[in-house]
Amino acid sequence: MIYSDIASLARKIAQNVQKVIIGKEKEIELVLACVICGGHVLLEDVPGTGKTTMAKALVRSVGGKFARVQFTPDLLPSDVTGTRVFRQKTGGFEFVPGPVFCHIFLADEINRATPRTQSALLECMEERQITEGGTTYPLDAPFLVIATQNPVETQGTFPLPEAQLDRFLMQLSLGYPTREEALAMLVRFQQNQPLADLCPVAEAAELAKAQALYGTCQVSAPVMDYIAALCEATRDANVVRLGPSPRAMLSLMRASQALAAIRGRDYVIPDDVKELAVPVLAHRLVMRGLHGQSGADFIRETLRSLPVPTEDAP
Repeated sequence: MIYSDIASLARKIAQNVQKVIIGKEKEIELVLACVICGGHVLLEDVPGTGKTTMAKALVRSVGGKFARVQFTPDLLPSDVTGTRVFRQKTGGFEFVPGPVFCHIFLADEINRATPRTQSALLECMEERQITEGGTTYPLDAPFLVIATQNPVETQGTFPLPEAQLDRFLMQLSLGYPTREEALAMLVRFQQNQPLADLCPVAEAAELAKAQALYGTCQVSAPVMDYIAALCEATRDANVVRLGPSPRAMLSLMRASQALAAIRGRDYVIPDDVKELAVPVLAHRLVMRGLHGQSGADFIRETLRSLPVPTEDAP
């Protein structure tokens, strides 16, 4: 597999997803960048904008094991990761894997679960494994978490802690459709349910190959310095209480490599970094309330003031 193969794979999946999701080409491309680099995605938006439909369309476009869990306040960690049960026939305990043992795991309305259950995802999101009863069980590869949450409703919800948010490579919002997109949606869904007819166009093995290759995408020294300078600048203590971590910096580089790869390039350009800065970094920032500025606005302001490296493609 070469970079044109990664671009072809991403285009094939995107076209399949667009049979269900009208418009949102940029958001679909960013989700696919997460998929290629093995990062997790948090889709945050008001109810009814297509968060769960987007996730379902993606998983139905890719062959492999898929699991969906509706997160609720009474959900237990073992309902997600699995638990040990006693087998009378053998006289011993046996581990029964939970739904998280799959290739793509959809955590629907993740902020409705208690912090105890949310924390059950920390190990599997970062280390791709589950530890139960002193034994570690590796998860299937590739493994991806797609989580959704509603930012408006607060009753019966538990905000994700900073450590959990830092595990998500990107936070995306689909937003409302344009008038043209809304009309196309009405026509498409008038008599049909495209999601029910969606068939896989790629296999999990193809994703695994793409994930093994994208990291060879070249990141020049000036672009690396640009990434480091951007993360450093967004740690301004006067505005930010908690800035991007080294994990966030590495995530920005890897996401840039994946985005370049699905666009058919074997090198990263500064525009890749600028395009990904908000979805990769904004949800990791904790702003000082007295300024009334959002993390996304602060990153955009920082991008405008930061010198951009200029260089010829390798």
